[in-house]
Amino acid sequence: MSDKEKILVVDDEENLRHMLQVLLKKNGYLVDTASEGGEALEKALLTSYSFILCDIKMPNMDGPEFLRRSVEVGIKSTIIMMSAYGTIDTAIACMKLGAYDYISKPFKNEEIILVLRKAEERERLKKENRRLHDEVDREFSFSNIISKDKQMQEIFALIKKVCDFKTTVLILGESGTGKELIAKAIHYNSKRKNGSFVALNCGAIPENLLESELFGHVKGAFTDAGSDKSGLFEQADRGTLFLDEIGEMPAPLQVKLLRVLQEGEIRAVGSAITKKVDVRVISATSRNLGNEVEEGRFREDLFYRLNVFKINLPPLRDRAEDIPLLVEHFLKKHGEKLVRTDVSVSSEALKVFMSYRWPGNVRELENCIERGLVLCEGNEIDSSCLPDNLRDTLASGSFAGMLSDCISIKKADEIVEKELIRKALEKTCGNRTHAARLLEISHRALLYKLKEYGME
Repeated sequence: MSDKEKILVVDDEENLRHMLQVLLKKNGYLVDTASEGGEALEKALLTSYSFILCDIKMPNMDGPEFLRRSVEVGIKSTIIMMSAYGTIDTAIACMKLGAYDYISKPFKNEEIILVLRKAEERERLKKENRRLHDEVDREFSFSNIISKDKQMQEIFALIKKVCDFKTTVLILGESGTGKELIAKAIHYNSKRKNGSFVALNCGAIPENLLESELFGHVKGAFTDAGSDKSGLFEQADRGTLFLDEIGEMPAPLQVKLLRVLQEGEIRAVGSAITKKVDVRVISATSRNLGNEVEEGRFREDLFYRLNVFKINLPPLRDRAEDIPLLVEHFLKKHGEKLVRTDVSVSSEALKVFMSYRWPGNVRELENCIERGLVLCEGNEIDSSCLPDNLRDTLASGSFAGMLSDCISIKKADEIVEKELIRKALEKTCGNRTHAARLLEISHRALLYKLKEYGME
């Protein structure tokens, strides 16, 4: 061991402390000892130990109390409890409090070393996981949006180009694709980032209140107007106003919104005075606004005013290579919130995620991960933790489903190729040379396709 791990041995039996000190030093560890929990706590606060071997029954401060106090003061060491016969239940209770493992007395020397090696491997995997998270954040993250998909990378590039201009932006995409995240990315990467980002769902406010919400009102403008109130345009002055589901905006307000975009001024409900505002407007919709214009439900002049710079967000089913990244991202996000940071997703569940159509897109995936963290009893989210509609994917076979919605020969070829490559790699346990033989293509051609499809 080049960098020796530091271990603290806590036990009231002097002979056992000495024996463990000799054994652990012989196996390359640096060892300190303590005779009870209070002494151990003082040492652990002053020295960073990789591992702490702690007896359960000790005078003054016992093992469980030491563990509770360690968690309270934020000691990060991996704690392994040592339990004599009759204290196994207590040892298991300690694991629920945060101990990594326990070992029963009397134990063989190799048992202690094995438990420590397992703990070292776990810490190595945790560090590697953190490194991968950092790598994902560095390479595939843009303003909290995780993606390595080519279309999304192009969108990130567009955001960087448009963010500093006051140009109106129209974001199109299915529900749950992250339209508000894109709007926030535009705002917080722009010169307006110190101004307010104000969001409004146009379909969530009753029509008779929407005008007041946007433009404000003066006292007495209507029955419940007991005082003056500023609107969202005024609140977003020198910042950004995000109008989600713009296609839901009623026709009378479309006229007033057009005027604001043209003149840069607002008039509160019940007022005769106009105010100048400097607001960048970003709108979004899951509707086809072109069709809405043709049907006469959306003003053509407003559509062209909003549609100066258009961003089309692809649905999650069209960027399946992002699913593993998003799964890891949401495991970390909700794992910290739910104190379930040690949970992963089983390979079977990940296959379901990769083959499911995700009609609710990224939002549905996030909800699925949060649900899995709540339901899973061990350290792994498996298919039993998934909603029924996802589990049905295993039985129905999603490959046919992916092709059923596809009318592009080019896209269908890609779906078929990816599925055949996946099956070949699965059959050969990841051996690319053998997989290329099964596919009847050259090894070089397989490597090219793996890179092209993001399957490396």
